[in-house]
Formats: sequence, structure tokens, C-alpha cells
Amino acid sequence: MKKVDTNLYNTLKERGLLYQCTDEEALKKLLESGKPIALYEGTDPTASSLHIGHCVPYCIMRRFQQAGHKVVLLMGGATASIGDPTGRSEMRKVLDKETIDDNIEKIKNSLKVFLDFEGENKAEIVNNKDWFENLSYIDFMRDVGRHFNVNKMLANEIYANRIKEGGLTLFELGYMPMQAYDFIHLNKEKGCVLEWGGADQWGNIVAGVELARKLNFEKGTNIELVGATNPLLLTPEGKKMGKTEKGAIWIDKDKISAYDFYQGIYQTPDACVEMMFALFTDIPMGEINELVSADIVKAKKRLAFELTKFVRGEEDAKIAEEASSALFSGEGSLDNAPTFTVDTLPVQLNELLFNSKLVPTKSEGRRMCAQGAIQINGNVVKDFAYMVTENDFKDGVLILKKGKKNFMKIEKR
Repeated sequence: MKKVDTNLYNTLKERGLLYQCTDEEALKKLLESGKPIALYEGTDPTASSLHIGHCVPYCIMRRFQQAGHKVVLLMGGATASIGDPTGRSEMRKVLDKETIDDNIEKIKNSLKVFLDFEGENKAEIVNNKDWFENLSYIDFMRDVGRHFNVNKMLANEIYANRIKEGGLTLFELGYMPMQAYDFIHLNKEKGCVLEWGGADQWGNIVAGVELARKLNFEKGTNIELVGATNPLLLTPEGKKMGKTEKGAIWIDKDKISAYDFYQGIYQTPDACVEMMFALFTDIPMGEINELVSADIVKAKKRLAFELTKFVRGEEDAKIAEEASSALFSGEGSLDNAPTFTVDTLPVQLNELLFNSKLVPTKSEGRRMCAQGAIQINGNVVKDFAYMVTENDFKDGVLILKKGKKNFMKIEKR
């Protein structure tokens, strides 16, 4: 058995990865004891893939596993059927069981980027559908539901938006007791003493810890559970990171090119670069601080390379870095740059912008042209109806640019 790293608590604190904790002193003792613990993190499989914003807890689970602790990943096959109401202004779309099961299988592949599912201390995936399917409604309400005070639940911010909109349903109100029960079940079956999640899950995590205390009082047991969260990955405007104007920064290679992944990371707001380094890399914080304070552009290039390497491999990172250098500075090969092929010429500029997916809509293309944000081979073109012809191509290639950060190599068939 691998020796437990007793410095994990200090690492989490130094890198700013521990945000809230129900009992920080108890957590500190657990992590400095030299004994491995079992912990879990839960995810509702409401989509078929993960983007970079979803993966903050998995990066922290990776640190726990590397430190010698047992990591359990909970897939919410049951809770996803309801949908977490946290931060929602309307009820989530109800997913059918087949979609949820399919999402779980696809997400499992993405998780291999962060955790080791082989070897002596392999991570384990469980599905709460397995225990909720065999638990009757009457038994659940009698044994668990009666410990939840509705007035206290409604005061929790996870329900705030739904209450504000006047649409909170009994269906959604059941989410918190279910997630709380997950902690009780995983403590009993897997020995989990710690639940970890994003800061937006604080209310649900606390509910599990409090349920354990109430059950201790009722049954005369002495089960001590701890809940903790990491800070959310937010932009300076308070929005969750993980998406750019071109779309989500997906972990799944089939959903995004190496170049777009690299560029998505490179577009990280300056104020968030240090936290991204702290979360997704093992670079010492002193080195990170020096890099960020010395040259933020250089720091963002390093961040983009390191994250692309971590998620997609070193070959993809080098390809993306070379393509970015070629497009932005004119140096290097354009072979691996993002490419769109036109079948016929001439073609209207706005059609080309839309078809190449540089703009999401043609109205957006017209607006960007009018603002002088569109360039062909480095020359600003404000006329959205401009006809792109053979004359715009050099050696069969045209470089189409939107704003400062978005490029597309256009080739003619």
C-alpha cells in the first residue's frame, strides 16, 4: 500500500483549493493522520460530456488519490432524474433513464484523464440509482424525510431562484434529502467520511453531514462525517468558466479540436490564470506567482500548453501551440490550424463566416463586419456582402479572422 502523503491539507490550502468545510480541524486531522480515508464526489450525468468547468472537483480528487486516499465517484443516475435546482430559475428538463445511462457511460471515459481506475488504489464509480431503485418511498420518507425541516430547506440558497420565480415543486424539493442520503449510504457501504464538491453544492453537502448527526442522536451511533468544497471557476463577471464565445471547452476529444481546446484555455480572463494554474497543474505556487506577475501573455500560453498536454496529451499540445503560433504571428506551419474547405467560389463573406462557424448566426456576422472585426489575410473587410474569390487566396489558402483571437484557415476544394 502506498504511503499516505500527510502534506495534502497544506497543499490544498496553499493552492486555494479548500473553500468551505463543515469541520476544518477534523479534516486537517484526517489528512495529517497518515491513514488513508475514503471520500466521494458526486456528479449528475445531465450531459454526455464534461467541459473544463465541470472538472475542478476531479482535479482535487486526483490529488487525494495521488496522496494515497480512496476516491469514490458517484454518478447520480437517480438524482439526475430530478435535477439539481441549485441556481436554476426554472425546473430542469426531465431526462429519461436511457439518456442518463448513456451519459454515464460516456462521462466515464472522460474521467480517465483525471483518475487512475487501475492498480492497487484505483478509483471506483458508483451509481445512486442502484440503491434508490430498491428503496420504497414510504421507507425513505419515514427514515430520512422526517429529519428535514421544510422551513430550513426553503431558506437554503439552492432553492432561492426557484422560489423567486414562484415555481418550486415538491419534485425538486426532494433533491436535497436524496443527496444527503447518498452520504449516509456511502459511509455505510464504502466507508466514505468526506464528501467533496463545488461551492454551489454547499447546502446539499451540509445536509448530508447534518443528517448523519441526527441519525447519531436517534440511533446512539457516533459517525463523524465531513463536507468540504472548492471555489467555483468563475469569470470576473461571476459566470461559470468552461465556455468561450465559440462554445464549451470539452474534455472529450471527439467534441473539440486540439487548437480550439488550446485557444479556449488561452482566452482565460487574466484574473483567473493563477487559479487555473493552481487547479490544473502541479507547478509550485511560487513559480506560478512569478510567471503571472512577470508576463500575463506568456503565462497564458504556458497555461494553455500545460492544460492541453494534461487533458489531450503532449502531441496535441504541440500541434495546437504550433498552429496558434502560425496564425497569430505568421511563424511556423499552418498544417494543423483549424480549417474549413469551400466547395464553390465566389462566396459571400457572411456565408463563409457562418458556414465555417466563426460566427453563430448570420446577423452576428453582419454586426462583426460593421464593427470592423473581420479580416481577410490581415485586411479589415466591413462589407458583409463582399464576395470572396480566387484572388483572395494565396497558394490555395485564405486566413479569415474574427476579432483578436479567432482564426480559420480557409482552403478551396
